[in-house]
Amino acid sequence: MLVLIVGPSGVGKDTLLNAVRGQLAGDSQVRFAIRDVTRPPSAEEKNHHVSREAFLSRRERGGYALWWEAHGLFYGIGAEVKDDLAAGRVVVASVSRAILAEAARLYPVRVVEITASPEVLAHRLAGRGRESAGEIASRLARQVPIPPEVACVRIVNDGAVEAAAATLLRAIAG
Repeated sequence: MLVLIVGPSGVGKDTLLNAVRGQLAGDSQVRFAIRDVTRPPSAEEKNHHVSREAFLSRRERGGYALWWEAHGLFYGIGAEVKDDLAAGRVVVASVSRAILAEAARLYPVRVVEITASPEVLAHRLAGRGRESAGEIASRLARQVPIPPEVACVRIVNDGAVEAAAATLLRAIAG
């Protein structure tokens, strides 16, 4: 099963993934995919930074099970996750909503949407210091729906990290 984590920037996806990653560290049946991204990771993210050229070369060779472009950056989940899925493992990956329909056509998926109130999102985005106030407002206004054919578990991450992480852990376990 491919467990796809989605949600807007600043909602706490990486914080929650880091919390459950530690709890599942000894479980050989769960793998957390590390994305290739053409931007260096922040302190919270677990990504491999790759150059745009390296990303495009790997993509051309079929090196990604899933890939997408967002905000001028490329993101990819390595093709090696196909081996984990074939072996019956659960693979957890943070992805864009834009690829959910494609992912569901290719793999057995469970989608977990992490949400938070607009006020909490605005505060978190401002705290990261990566975007201007106008860019933050634009992010908050953007709505990307989850395809209706894709089942989804929703987690509201407005409160304690531990509570949302416990819900995410249950969603991963199925």
